[in-house]
Amino acid sequence: MSSQSPDTAITPFRIDIPQSDLDDLQARLDRARWPDELPGGGDYGVPQSYVRSLVDHWRGDYDWRAVESRINRYPQFTTEIDGQRVHFLHVRSPEPDALPVILTHGWPGSIVEFLDIIDPLVDPRSHGGDPATALHLVIPSMPGYGFSGPTHEPGWTLYRIAAAWVELMRRLGYEHYGAAGNDAGSMISPEIGRLDPDHVVGVHVTQIFSFPSGDPSDFADLTAEEASELGTLQWFVENKMSFNTLMAQQPQTLAYALTDSPIGLLAWNAQLLGEDLDPDFAISNVMLYWLTGTAASAARLYYENAHATDRPTEPTTVPLALAAFGGDFSGIRRFAERDHRNIVRWTTFDHAGHFAAHKAPDLVVGDMRAFYAGRER
Repeated sequence: MSSQSPDTAITPFRIDIPQSDLDDLQARLDRARWPDELPGGGDYGVPQSYVRSLVDHWRGDYDWRAVESRINRYPQFTTEIDGQRVHFLHVRSPEPDALPVILTHGWPGSIVEFLDIIDPLVDPRSHGGDPATALHLVIPSMPGYGFSGPTHEPGWTLYRIAAAWVELMRRLGYEHYGAAGNDAGSMISPEIGRLDPDHVVGVHVTQIFSFPSGDPSDFADLTAEEASELGTLQWFVENKMSFNTLMAQQPQTLAYALTDSPIGLLAWNAQLLGEDLDPDFAISNVMLYWLTGTAASAARLYYENAHATDRPTEPTTVPLALAAFGGDFSGIRRFAERDHRNIVRWTTFDHAGHFAAHKAPDLVVGDMRAFYAGRER
């Protein structure tokens, strides 16, 4: 890699958070000021009982150094793309014919989302799988998130991120590859296929964000399953969309609180992390925002997407697979097919929710293996 020019150099990276940063965090948690709460306060937002339980764990039992060590087991690198530092894990399979896949997280997640699926995907031979399904994994932190942040200029939309990922895979020397993701990663990954159809062999996502147009005919003959899925979406819009509105309109105003208060950041992110997640997972995702000071730049993604002027309008054509998990809005096929003309796999599971790679890693691994098996390598 030393032969590369400075602006395309790929540099090894290792996480090593100064102890002084961890001590500062501990002190802030110890002297936290708590808001009052009405009885049944969960109707007003994230309940204090949940946040207190997370903070108790954070202060007493949570071990960042163990998480840091776990991430550092995997090769990590940084490179500059389009003026922005990009941090990524690059975990190559021991199988020489493995297919490369770039795997993208969303908000309020991070690369931590995917730690449970790395080993079985890259080394199926050691995890009861067919070695012919092995994948090389490239797992970047999105621009503005974690060690890829903060961003220093406007315009980092999901479309610009997709273009950066195309360049990253080209820079890594991959001729054919797949793209996969969750949350924002489920929006970015199809755009990678749109931008680089000659090299992307397939896209695997856990949501397809295609919605009704508003025309009454869209609702005329919905199946019971489709109506239920729309009901899930409607409930979410009516009860949980405040995060989207605020970050799309005034992310900087919000950022003062999130950057100064770890409990504020925890509560804000916890509204979508959900109470069914184990505390170590929830806190580890939050830690990557806190320790890198990227709450502001992460929130800006919503503003940039809301104000994007270069939205493509034609359907994508690269083969697309959806793995839909119960408890999450994952998509309705009749609407998805308007935006994606080559949906080749649509698999539903009755549980696991939004962070399925952590809650049900075997299901995600199995579905990705099945989709990418036999595709050009």
